[in-house]
Amino acid sequence: MSKTAIIIPARYGSSRLEGKPLIKVMGKSVIQWVYEKAKQSKLADMIIVATDDERIFNEVKSFGGDVEMTSVNHKCGSDRIMEVVSRHPEISYICNLQGDEPLIKPESIDAVIKNVKEDDNADISTLIRVLHDENEIIDPNLVKCVIDKNGFALYFSRSKIPFERNAGVADFYGHLGIYGYKRKALETMTTLAQTPLEQAESLEQLRALEHGMRIKTSVVDFVPIGIDTKEDVEKFRQILECRL
Repeated sequence: MSKTAIIIPARYGSSRLEGKPLIKVMGKSVIQWVYEKAKQSKLADMIIVATDDERIFNEVKSFGGDVEMTSVNHKCGSDRIMEVVSRHPEISYICNLQGDEPLIKPESIDAVIKNVKEDDNADISTLIRVLHDENEIIDPNLVKCVIDKNGFALYFSRSKIPFERNAGVADFYGHLGIYGYKRKALETMTTLAQTPLEQAESLEQLRALEHGMRIKTSVVDFVPIGIDTKEDVEKFRQILECRL
């Protein structure tokens, strides 16, 4: 039977905030907050955390989640996800959900899944949002995307794209780091060598574009808050308190 899986790669090591999946916010770990958002997806059949750390493994088990151990030698999240997928021949569609996005909306997860399942031309799917703040538009840490008339990505860059020779004509889009894959696309991605544009921009999705794969986008209206610093943790805590 063909199944759709949300797979959440989670590492303990982080140069900016070590052990962030295990940080407790209002009684729950960050990885539990993410897992519970994934469970609200209407289109996923399976949710699996992929980790190389026993502490994260035990934490997921403690709240009743599904988790699998993976190799410590993976260089990126997609390789870690592929190891899990290789054990599950029933998985045909995969959503790569980052383990540090506890405020992701379930309907946005489903938008990624829907695009890759229902569009025969889409190898991969992802999310973008309209940017209005010039500081965001020029920030190299916020990846920008340009798309065609059908919502397929033309290019991703850390630079401001498009270049405005004529101002106010085109929208600027920021990329959100969530992906949907057809199984074959993920298998291909994880066997291809790095490409020049990928190496230049340090953006893995450019490998797919350079090899002619097609990435379908959906525009969403929320600003994600990833957990990368202690300040992010506090911001997340404040948002939760405001919702009580």
